[in-house]
Amino acid sequence: MALAEAAARGRRLPWPRVVLFGDSITEYSFQEGGWGAYLAERLVRKCDVVNRGLSGYNTRWAKLILPRLINKSTSAEDTVAVTIFFGANDSALKDLNPKQHVPVEEYATNLKSMIQYLKSVDITGDKIILITPPPLHESAWERACLAKGKRMIQMGRTSAFY
Repeated sequence: MALAEAAARGRRLPWPRVVLFGDSITEYSFQEGGWGAYLAERLVRKCDVVNRGLSGYNTRWAKLILPRLINKSTSAEDTVAVTIFFGANDSALKDLNPKQHVPVEEYATNLKSMIQYLKSVDITGDKIILITPPPLHESAWERACLAKGKRMIQMGRTSAFY
C-alpha cells in the first residue's frame, strides 16, 4: 500500500545503492563467479550494486574521475557504501610501465584524497570500504605468464614479464 501511495503522490522511491569503484579487478567482477556478481546476488531486492570499474586505471587517474561518478546530484544520499579497490596498476614497475606506476607515497595520498572527496559529498566514513590489492603468488604468476608466451626479464632481485 505504501508503494501505491508514493506512486500516487508522484514521489520518488529511494533505492539504496552500493558503488564498486576500482580498476579492472572491479570492472570484471561481474563476470561469472566474480566478487561483484556475488555481492549483487546477495543484495538483490535490498539495493543496487553499481559497477564503476575502470580497467587500467591507477589512483592518480581515479581521483580525477571520481567527482564525475559520484557527487551530490547523483543521489549521494542513496549511496549506502562505496568500495575503493585500486593498487594493482599503481604497483606496476616504473621501468616497465611508467604510465601506470604510482609511487607508494602518492598512492596513499591519492586514496586519502578520494576518501576526503567522498566525505565532502556527504558519504560518511563508515560507508567507505577500502579494498587492498590482492597478494601476488609469484611462482603461479610466472607459470601463467610463461604459458601465455610472455618472456621473463630479471631486474635486480625482481622478475617481470612482457
